[in-house]
Amino acid sequence: MIDTKDEIIKYFSSGFKESKNFKIGIEHEKFLFDDKTNKRLDYLKIKEMFSALIEFGWNPIVEQDNIIGLNKGGKNITLEPGNQIELSGDKLNNIHEGCAESQDYLFELRQVTKKLGINIVSAGFDPISKLKEIPNNPKQRYKLMTKDMPLGGSLSLDMMYRTCGTQINLDYSSEEDFIKKFKIVNSIVPISIALFANSSIVEKKQTRYLSYRSKVWQNTSRGGLPKIFFDDLDFEKYADFIIDFPILFIQDGLRYISGKSYKFSNFMNGEINEINNRLPSQKDLSTHLSTIFTENRLKKYIEVRSMDTCGWDCLCSGPAFFVGILYGNLNEIYELVSKWDKDKIINAYLEAPHKGFNTQLMGKDLFYWSSTLLDLSKKGLEKRDILNKGGRNEVIFLSHLKKIINNRTTNADHMISKFSKNEDLNVLYDK
Repeated sequence: MIDTKDEIIKYFSSGFKESKNFKIGIEHEKFLFDDKTNKRLDYLKIKEMFSALIEFGWNPIVEQDNIIGLNKGGKNITLEPGNQIELSGDKLNNIHEGCAESQDYLFELRQVTKKLGINIVSAGFDPISKLKEIPNNPKQRYKLMTKDMPLGGSLSLDMMYRTCGTQINLDYSSEEDFIKKFKIVNSIVPISIALFANSSIVEKKQTRYLSYRSKVWQNTSRGGLPKIFFDDLDFEKYADFIIDFPILFIQDGLRYISGKSYKFSNFMNGEINEINNRLPSQKDLSTHLSTIFTENRLKKYIEVRSMDTCGWDCLCSGPAFFVGILYGNLNEIYELVSKWDKDKIINAYLEAPHKGFNTQLMGKDLFYWSSTLLDLSKKGLEKRDILNKGGRNEVIFLSHLKKIINNRTTNADHMISKFSKNEDLNVLYDK
C-alpha cells in the first residue's frame, strides 16, 4: 500500500538502472481519417482496423467486451479519446532499434490502412475536424475525463480529441542523475516546441501558431510547466508535488470514479468513502502519475512529452536528439541550462508555440539554442558511438533536424507553404 511519502520515494528509486542498461521507449500518436469522407474514423472502423492488424501477430486488449487496443511482445497500440492510435514501443537499447521498430509498425499499418481506405495524418493537431465532429469510443475512463477535464482548463477537450504527440521515455541511474535530467528536459521545453513544431493548420485554416498543440497543452487541465520543475527537484519534492495534486479518477474494480473532489493525500489517508476508504496500491499510484499532464513527468523513468507528432521521415529524430543530450552529453548540457533564469524559460515556453524560432531566451533566439543543442546532441551520440550493421552511429537520425536548422524551416513552415497554395486536403495526409 502507498500510505506514506517514503513509499512513493521508494517507488521512484526502484527505477534506478546502471547506465549500461539504460533503455529507450518511444511513443507516437497518429490521426486516422476515412479517405472518402475526410472524417475521423469512428469506433466501428477502428475495430475493423484492429481486426486486420491481428493478422500481423497483434493480440487484442479488451475492456468490457470492447477491443480498446493491441499488444505484441513489449509493444502496445492504444486507443486515444478521439480514436487517435498510439504505438507505445518496447524498451530498446538504442535509436537504431527504436527506428526499426517504428518502420516495422509503419509497414503493417500501411498494409491495413491502404486496404481499408484509411488516411494517416502525422501532425500535432487535427488540421481538419471541428471538435464536435470527432467520434468517441467505449473506453471507460474517457467518458469520465470528457466530463471532468474541462473544469480545469479551457482547451482540455481539444487536448484529448485533437492533439497527437511524440514521447520518449528515458532512464536514470540515481536520484542525482534524475535531478540533472529533469532540470534539462524542463529547461529546454521552449526549444523542443520550436524545433518540433508541426501543428499550424486548424479546421482547414492557417493559424497564428506553429505549434497549436503546445498552445492547447498550455491551457489543459493538469498540464503546463510548473515552476517547481526548474528547481533541483529530488524525489521527495516530486512526491510532495503529486501528493498535493488532484486525482483525475480512481479505478475500483470495473468502476471508474471521479477524483475531482480529492487530492492524492486524501487517498493515502483513507478518506475516500466511495471506495470504502481503501488505501492506494502501486497501480493506483501509477495511474495518478500517468494522469498528470505536465510537459514532462516522472514515473519509474522520465517521460519527455513536449514534441508534436511528425511524419515518418522525422520520427526518429526527436528520440535521437534527446538521447544524445541525456545519455550522451548530460553534464555539459546541465552546466549550460543551470545558468538560465526560470522566469525567462517560462516566458519563452508561453511564446514558443506562436513565435517559434524567433522566441527570445536568455538574450538569444530559440533558433540559436536549437542549433547549439543539436550540436551538443550530435556530440553525445558520437560519444555513445553505437553502430548499426552498416557501421554508422546514431548521428544519422539527426539529419532531419539538421535540415531544419540549415533551412531555418520547420515542419510547420513546410505545411503552411504546401497547404496555403491551394488548400488541398490531400497534402495533409501521409504519403
